[in-house]
Amino acid sequence: MNATPSPAASGGTPPLRLGTRRSALAMAQSGLVADLVREATGRPVELVEITTYGDTSREHLARIGGTGVFVSALREALLSGEIDLAVHSLKDLPTAEPEGLRLAAVPRREDPRDALVARDGLTFAGLPPGARIGTGSPRRASQLRAWARACGLDIDTVPIRGNVDTRIGYVRSGRLDAVVLAAAGLTRLGRIGEATELLDVDHVLPAPGQGALAVECAASNTALAARLAAIDDPYTRVAVTAERSLLAALEAGCSAPVGALADLLADGQVVTEMRLRGVVGTIDGTTLVQLSTTGPVPASPSEAAELGRELASEMLAKGAAGLMGERAL
Repeated sequence: MNATPSPAASGGTPPLRLGTRRSALAMAQSGLVADLVREATGRPVELVEITTYGDTSREHLARIGGTGVFVSALREALLSGEIDLAVHSLKDLPTAEPEGLRLAAVPRREDPRDALVARDGLTFAGLPPGARIGTGSPRRASQLRAWARACGLDIDTVPIRGNVDTRIGYVRSGRLDAVVLAAAGLTRLGRIGEATELLDVDHVLPAPGQGALAVECAASNTALAARLAAIDDPYTRVAVTAERSLLAALEAGCSAPVGALADLLADGQVVTEMRLRGVVGTIDGTTLVQLSTTGPVPASPSEAAELGRELASEMLAKGAAGLMGERAL
């Protein structure tokens, strides 16, 4: 791991060591969080770059345990005291609570939708017959195929990995007609203008927690956790808690074909209700179980978690259990 140099070593306030993956997107996300942490704590922050197994393995995510493979090295560095806090894409975090660590803050969420980057400025409905769409996500593949079938389109989803440049490069080189990426990542990299369509959540629900960042610290570091609470967004926290609770209750890992989104519904300037939607599908998109529930905004994360469990129970009763074994693209 490498730490960026800090002037604090000369005797000033010691910097907080913020662990991050090395990718351009991870560094951009961590830089945003570092600015929030500096403002909240009044302390300098240095980025500590850490390589995870998910960064070095070339296997498809669905085969090596899902996006959770990006998390373990950062958590080990936290537990060993090598770093003080870590930033993750929340959708990468396994739903099980880790022993000895605390999810100290979930800052305000960016756009949770998926984005299409297609050749010639095409939208999904305008793709040619037999279009090849790159995605490493069973969730995306399932819903894209279902949407295509409803539109009378013939598409082929192609499993891909790599950073944003690599994925968009498949389109620019002509190897693929389109790729699907998280809109939040493109926005944080200043590249949302390259998206040819933001996919409506009525057609493609995002991954639980997509668009949100997670800031973890050691559970024993109560002073730091208390300061980090200042950058926690309560509306984002209850929304993603409901989504991740649904995922956990379905007993589905990060690589399962599950989408979920909690929308906060406002009456004027006042947020009054939350609508939680969930979907589970077969990889080929021939079968989807989709349900939603709407009610008052949960007053606490525990209430939000209960909402997620309730919707998951309804989905299981409607046949979702039979779809959870699907993994391969």
